[in-house]
Amino acid sequence: MVSRAAVRTDAVAPRLRLRPLRALLAGAAAALALSATGAGATTSIGLGNYVVTGSHAIDTLGGLGLEASAVTYARDRNTLFIVGDEGLGVVEISLTGQTLSSMGFSGWPAASTNNDAEGLAYLGNGLLVVAEERLQDGFLFAYQAGASVNLAGAPSVSFGPTVGNVGIEGLSVDARDGTWFVVKQDNPVQLRGGLASFSTGGGSFTETLGFSGASELFGLASLSDVATLSGVDALAGSAAADNLLLLSLDSRRLVEIDRQGNTLSSLDLSGITAQALEGLTVDERGILYLVAEDSGTGNSRLFVLTAVPEPGTWALMAAGLLAVGAAARRRTATR
Repeated sequence: MVSRAAVRTDAVAPRLRLRPLRALLAGAAAALALSATGAGATTSIGLGNYVVTGSHAIDTLGGLGLEASAVTYARDRNTLFIVGDEGLGVVEISLTGQTLSSMGFSGWPAASTNNDAEGLAYLGNGLLVVAEERLQDGFLFAYQAGASVNLAGAPSVSFGPTVGNVGIEGLSVDARDGTWFVVKQDNPVQLRGGLASFSTGGGSFTETLGFSGASELFGLASLSDVATLSGVDALAGSAAADNLLLLSLDSRRLVEIDRQGNTLSSLDLSGITAQALEGLTVDERGILYLVAEDSGTGNSRLFVLTAVPEPGTWALMAAGLLAVGAAARRRTATR
């Protein structure tokens, strides 16, 4: 049985050069924007403060990365994993879209005739769960670069009955307690949460949270992905850590909700790209990553969105950077 994500660690670079400094500024801005009011008082990530800070083409890799339909962040690797809706395999990429490695899917359950991979979640220690849309099943496997996995024999769980092309579009797990969240595209639109056990032949899903709408939910015409904010460091211990982000391709919006279904913030995505935005994930700094499928442009794309701090937060960050600069000058002077 697997229901909890593993403990994860981060590596810290010993020196700052030009490119890492830009990354530091973006990460610091996101963290300060999220924590400006104090962690305990934070109730929202504030999607209205987010802007696009990166846009990167994803390699096609013989079709593996052509129709990017889901993305997940791997904190212990500081990378992203993506999967395409052709169901050919999974690709590990950098936070700026460079291909690092890939792993193929050598087979799916016989009941799956479309192999429509639409959801992806990272559990830590190389473990991934991929969701097949029509089966509404999740399959657990260990990532091995250059290898392949037959998902027909992998531990799995059923999140719902087999349906048409309106099933699972995304999934995410809260590593604090192992709660899974899955979104169904439409007919009806659904958000469900609960505990899952994976086993060969099919495990169980015990629902503890559920929202459903005949034609829309939370003001969204469909749901394309879900991400939990529990892994954002600046939100630890706050009400916002329980919140969820929901992506809608048809409405071209991103919304933040609490566990009671109240909408707390939103972001209009219509100006980002004409490509179909299909996948969403968030890292520990609160930086958002969206993937868009090819849509006839030749490549899928990765979009990076970072929070822009309020004026007072910019002042705090500037003061901190001045202190860092002064310390660096002192170190240089003593050499």
